[in-house]
Amino acid sequence: MNKEHVLCLKKTPFAGFLCFCFFAVLLSFTAALETRSQGLVLVDGGESLAPIVVSDDATSSTRRAASELGEYIEMISGVKPEMIEGRPEPVPPSAIWVGYQPAVDELLPDIDLEFEHPEEIVIAANTNHILIAGRDKVVAGVQQEYGTANAVYSFLQDYLDVRWIWPGETGVDIIKQDRIAFSPFEYRYHPQIRSRGGIFNYSRLGRGGGYGRSQEWLRLQRIRLDSLRVPAGHAFADWWNRFHETNPEYFALQPDGTRSGYPSPRTAKICKSHPDVWEQWMVEVEKQLEADPTQTVFDASANDSWASGYCVCEDCRAWDHIEGELRRFDWEGMAQQYVAMSDRQVNFANQLARKLKERYPDQDYYVRIAAYGHSRPAPVEAIPESNVIVSSVANFLLRPYSADRGSPQGTLHREQFEGWGEVAPNIVWRPNKARARASKPLVSPRQTIRDVRFVAENNAIGIMIDMVWEHWATRAPFYYVLAQMTWNPWQDGEAMLDDYYRRGFGDASEYIRSYWGLMEQKWEESLERNIDSPELFDADFFDRAYGYLDSAKNALENEPEIYSERINFLRMGLDYTRLVTEAREMMVKFNDTGDVEAENRAREIWVEEIKPLATSDEYPYAINWGPARPGHGHRTSGRYPSDLHQKW
Repeated sequence: MNKEHVLCLKKTPFAGFLCFCFFAVLLSFTAALETRSQGLVLVDGGESLAPIVVSDDATSSTRRAASELGEYIEMISGVKPEMIEGRPEPVPPSAIWVGYQPAVDELLPDIDLEFEHPEEIVIAANTNHILIAGRDKVVAGVQQEYGTANAVYSFLQDYLDVRWIWPGETGVDIIKQDRIAFSPFEYRYHPQIRSRGGIFNYSRLGRGGGYGRSQEWLRLQRIRLDSLRVPAGHAFADWWNRFHETNPEYFALQPDGTRSGYPSPRTAKICKSHPDVWEQWMVEVEKQLEADPTQTVFDASANDSWASGYCVCEDCRAWDHIEGELRRFDWEGMAQQYVAMSDRQVNFANQLARKLKERYPDQDYYVRIAAYGHSRPAPVEAIPESNVIVSSVANFLLRPYSADRGSPQGTLHREQFEGWGEVAPNIVWRPNKARARASKPLVSPRQTIRDVRFVAENNAIGIMIDMVWEHWATRAPFYYVLAQMTWNPWQDGEAMLDDYYRRGFGDASEYIRSYWGLMEQKWEESLERNIDSPELFDADFFDRAYGYLDSAKNALENEPEIYSERINFLRMGLDYTRLVTEAREMMVKFNDTGDVEAENRAREIWVEEIKPLATSDEYPYAINWGPARPGHGHRTSGRYPSDLHQKW
């Protein structure tokens, strides 16, 4: 607008009126252009402009996710969108469509709705509508893929900036907004790691009770609603009792010429080269499918007692490779070095995989074997079929290369996993002796980022950790990073960790980062010196740790109260660490000297101080009392009073 137009208001009243009208029209047009440039507006100035629409036949998981979406929009903006079930008539000018519905074909015609990948999700918006959907699969009335629900939780995190720092109310972090609007966009993703629930084994899908307490948090993190159930046990534990009288040929030939079931009925090995074993395994598959038509992975892993009793028949030995890594094996009355069982395991799995494919050509069924014990090294020559899943029990979680362990021959667990990754298309990482099960705050989020990225680079389609005890006040960033990276191992882990500290603790974030940095230093020290508490957690450690938390609290003078609540939550974890350290000192003293006063003090600490802290109603997720309590788990060293055994 030039100077003459600006001055027209001074010339005549009528001219002023015309200029006023011109300005009004111009402002209205500018606002319309701004709205159009921003695309879809969901909420503006306390008014909801787009209802949430779900299909009449939406699954329960989709309905729940849609309802939660409305609740979070209300928490963010102060207004809750209307919920509509089925195609509305007339179709609203703007809407949030949750899950595929025929109306979406008309309203977002440029979006490809053919979901080719398991669990694939799409989040897309044009100037009027937004679609949040994914591949949902139901078998025999049971949902197997939860693409739409996971798409909603991705939208909440990635587009509405919701964070779930840990379970419970204190872990929810939102950013208030008066206006929620989006320019047109399209986002598609499908997770590589399809078997995810096992990273929190006790809170996985379909498992209730026990020590699991993080089910809701895992659902929001897109971990619990996974799509691949991979068994974690041993396939033939009941075969000896069932078949040794009628079918002794199923079992491993021993060096003495017998099929004796050595070393025990539960751990007796199978003659894997025998065709009758393959046929019987297929019979077992049919029975499993009759009982559970949703099952897709069928176990063929060797029985436990992984060094004992393997078959020595000529056909089984023909599957072994002369260049395999040498291992020590034993049979009844004798022991010798022999090559690893990896090539034998793969050849056996391939026989079953081919039969499975022949019998069920139209189904996506898998055979599972375990790279465990003497099968942990990668095979020399055998290559798994495309429908074989290898569960690798490579114990390098929270162990960098410098502290990795391996076989007596020198190959590290990480190298063994990498070897399998070169030949196997489908691997589940299943660390068995994981430091994840502890309650002490020896964690490294950065190492966790590296670990999950590493297994993803080596064809991991699943992660199952034995076991995560869910002690949030002592291990929160480790759990958070583990979940986030499992959903998307290709994200910028450092940026995600920065976001965690900033969103979780505001102006106190640097002190909290330093607090967990101290825990990471102690983690490194525990590996370098091969020591455990109480040596690690001395007076200097506690002075520094409490100092960081105190400084964090002081930095929150003008910040929301929720940040102080979160620091209180972490302080409970540090208090727990201090008390357990003292209790262990007393237990060691009693063990060494028989000092009754030390024993009494240890009991007092557990009963009067640790238990009330761990069972607090104020912060119920801080310490998981079930696995933390005395008497649970395994002794770490020494002979303590029987009811004070503590795996810490």
